[in-house]
Amino acid sequence: DKVLAELIEPYEVRAAKLREFLEDVKPSLRYDIVPLADPYGPSITDPDLQCLVVSEETRRGGEAVNKKRLENGLPELALYEILLMKDPDHSQNEEEKISSSSLRQRLLGTLLRPPRQDPTLPSCPYVIGLTGGTGSGKTSIAKLLGQLGAFLIDADKLGHAVYVPGGPAYERVVAAFGAEIVNEDGTINRKVLGAKVFGNQERLKSLTDIVWPEMARMVKEQIREADAQG
Repeated sequence: DKVLAELIEPYEVRAAKLREFLEDVKPSLRYDIVPLADPYGPSITDPDLQCLVVSEETRRGGEAVNKKRLENGLPELALYEILLMKDPDHSQNEEEKISSSSLRQRLLGTLLRPPRQDPTLPSCPYVIGLTGGTGSGKTSIAKLLGQLGAFLIDADKLGHAVYVPGGPAYERVVAAFGAEIVNEDGTINRKVLGAKVFGNQERLKSLTDIVWPEMARMVKEQIREADAQG
């Protein structure tokens, strides 16, 4: 549940930085850095431990450690509580303490690294496929890309265009699914067609096998048109 979990550095990197920091603070101490596979780690099994450093928000965790130690027949640890520095510039959605979660929150929507030239990418036209569920922001992103000069191809509109009367897939769709899908004006009744295919994988595949190749052909035509326009 961490914000931008993908920006958390790998364990090996974090452990190395932690060791470097601790040795800078006091090189004479011995530091054992142990990866935790559970909430407790060696704190509830190591008889040589005497003290646990906690903060105000982790004190309850320290008390849970001592409860487990008593259950394991080990003496309680002294809980030494330290105060964490407050972030005077934190926003309403960020933690009050200085934390990496707040930093990652601030990085949302920012460019993490400069764009690089990639020789494997085509120079023109550069095709971006934009997809996502209902309400995910496809229309908004497409509008922004259009304002930046992109040539927009709406696959939903093409999907409807392929089986309008006279469209490239019209005759085959009617032949495959029957005259009952046709309205009085000759257009295909999408609700009737939908009722025939949705929930029936075989019929849905029959429809997509007719419609999708025609959509792909129309998309390629529009890409060529965009290329011609520069």
